[in-house]
Amino acid sequence: MLEFFTALNNPQIPFLRYAFLAGLIASIAFGVVGSYVVARRITYIAGAISHCVLGGIGASLYAQSKGIGWLDPILGALIAALLAAIVIGLVSIHAREREDTVIGALWAIGMAVGLLFIASTPGYVDPMSYLFGNILLVTQRDLWFIVGLDVVVVGVSWILYNNFLAVCFDEEYARIRGLNTSAYYLTLLCLTALTIVLLVRVVGIVMVVALLTLPAATAGRFARDLWQMMVLASLLCMVFVSGGLAASYSFNLPAGPVIIIFAGAVYLCVAVAGRLRSR
Repeated sequence: MLEFFTALNNPQIPFLRYAFLAGLIASIAFGVVGSYVVARRITYIAGAISHCVLGGIGASLYAQSKGIGWLDPILGALIAALLAAIVIGLVSIHAREREDTVIGALWAIGMAVGLLFIASTPGYVDPMSYLFGNILLVTQRDLWFIVGLDVVVVGVSWILYNNFLAVCFDEEYARIRGLNTSAYYLTLLCLTALTIVLLVRVVGIVMVVALLTLPAATAGRFARDLWQMMVLASLLCMVFVSGGLAASYSFNLPAGPVIIIFAGAVYLCVAVAGRLRSR
């Protein structure tokens, strides 16, 4: 651990500082939106959106190879995630009996389209960095992008907190009181999509749902209110990311899997301890 913090002050390796700062800043959005995802029980929807992201990334890489340089992979991921969120949200609202089928189809098609575009892109493109993430590849430009998305996610969540609270815990009552629950549900899914784009840089598409839900699920064991759950989940996510990053640097291991193992181990310990205590 000491070796890691010494390396953070080394001017020769700025990428490590960028990774550390990116993890801390993004943890705020992860904790806030992750709490909504856990409370609303839409983890499976978040998983489908995350896998559709690869389609947008693959399409962007292919477009860049054809001379469309402005279509950055992160921008492609953002577009794909928002489209997937809107489609899944509309299906959930208007065709509930087909919801699982559509989610499963988008999950598989998003991955397949992304891999096809990547395979068709001239030159070698390694999909592993997108599937499993590499926080050490975060640049200063990515850092500002994460800050911008973080501000949007936290700002909207703060303004619409009470409405999201009603949608998460008592949607039927909120609808009876005249609240447009469908619009707020779609907005919540779009916020989830934005946060997933942040997560892809940290742990990759395959493990994105774990970091989105594990800190929130752990925080839910101790918090009494949703806002307390958000604060605690953000702090836990900061601990998981920084601790996993430090361990991966010290033992020369991939950062993404180490972060997830750290978060999963803490969650399992808390869950088992809670079960034993209740008995």
